Amino acid sequence: MATEIRVPTLGESVSEATIGTWFKKVGDVVKADEPLVELETDKVTVEVPSPVSGVLTEIVAQNGETVGLGALLGQIAEGAAGSAGASAPAAAPAAPAPAAPAPVAAPASPSMPAAPAAAKLAADNNIATADVDGSGKRGQVLKGDVLAAIAKGVAAPAPAAAPAAPRAASSAADAPREERVKMTRLRQTIAKRLKDAQNTAAMLTTYNEVDMKAVMDLRNRYKDIFEKKHGVKLGFMGFFTKAVTHALKELPAVNAEIDGTDIIYKNYCHVGVAVGTDKGLVVPVVRDADQMSIAEIEKEIGRLGKAARDGQLSMADMQGGTFTISNGGVYGSLMSSPILNAPQSGILGMHKIQERPVAIGGQVVIRPMMYLALSYDHRIVDGKEAVTFLVRVKESLEDPERLVLDL
Repeated sequence: MATEIRVPTLGESVSEATIGTWFKKVGDVVKADEPLVELETDKVTVEVPSPVSGVLTEIVAQNGETVGLGALLGQIAEGAAGSAGASAPAAAPAAPAPAAPAPVAAPASPSMPAAPAAAKLAADNNIATADVDGSGKRGQVLKGDVLAAIAKGVAAPAPAAAPAAPRAASSAADAPREERVKMTRLRQTIAKRLKDAQNTAAMLTTYNEVDMKAVMDLRNRYKDIFEKKHGVKLGFMGFFTKAVTHALKELPAVNAEIDGTDIIYKNYCHVGVAVGTDKGLVVPVVRDADQMSIAEIEKEIGRLGKAARDGQLSMADMQGGTFTISNGGVYGSLMSSPILNAPQSGILGMHKIQERPVAIGGQVVIRPMMYLALSYDHRIVDGKEAVTFLVRVKESLEDPERLVLDL
């Protein structure tokens, strides 16, 4: 008996994925719940487990292909490893049989309906989906295609000629030393979202610096007791996240977002924490961070960071952020201007702690200083609000007892 392997539900707003890696090949014996294939979505990487034990007899979707929800990925012949293994070679030639339905699906290709989200976005912007080049399976128009068309002024067919010369040709001597690798779905999404943020928001960045001595002294004084009691190390992110939630409560515009001609104010703080992984940047979310203690924040950040590095983040871990913190200091960055994580209106950039001479009470002293950068959407956040927000974060960090006492 053959069991089909299909694309599972991938989460809210995710309608397709790209085949990343098949862990098994045709003829391999598999066990129930054993990972078979890795799917890359716009937000996370998902492993599809084997629904039954048996032998993988067919792989329908190959590496790099884009597949929709419920799409057929392959088939497994159920049964004991021995008998199934013996029938595997015979099953492989039978693989063309499932291809028979292909001619039935073919007529739908020219009129493949646009994805629901794409159709709604197109209608809202008075765009005919027929005028948009679809990048989905069988030419289906996806939400990203409509966004791209809007950015181009809806002249979708005209720019199609642009890819003809994507880059200057390499010299004959250099060409053999180059390697062309297709961008992962996650990397494509990162690139698109960052560029969309630049094109859409009126982005501006304001800077300040914070004396980290008080936080560092407090951390050094209690880090051993803290780790012993809570089972997690006391880092800087707990202090920064708590300082941010205090400032967001005072300046709600930085925690809001624009939806058409409306402003949506969020009466909660779901703080995204940017994490670099070998597959790209991901932003898992610490939900209701304003209701957490510093210990609870550190535990949640530790859990999310490990899940991100292991590729185990769930869709729920990635959704709903209202503000983002990016810590480039862990890589040695001294100063940068972070890009908004749309549709959020603010992102705080942390940087390297560096000893510098500063004037305090008329005396020049050496202090551990950090530059802070707040990028914000000037359409919704005024300069006064942005500067005040950054000053409030600075004040909380330079007097960390305020965080503990909720002042």
